[in-house]
Amino acid sequence: MPLVTVEGPAIKDLEKKKTLAREITDAAVKAYNFPKEHIVVLIKENLPENVSVGGQLVSEMKE
Repeated sequence: MPLVTVEGPAIKDLEKKKTLAREITDAAVKAYNFPKEHIVVLIKENLPENVSVGGQLVSEMKE
């Protein structure tokens, strides 16, 4: 049973999150040729204060 993990910032819009899960599932079905019921997608949301790029916390970076 394939397990796909996506890590990134929080997605507040539930419809966008559903779309992400569906599209990743569809891609895994094509790649593995498994039924979609066998594909597990985990969406791990990371707070900006828990992510560092180049030694600097994302929460402290200017937009």
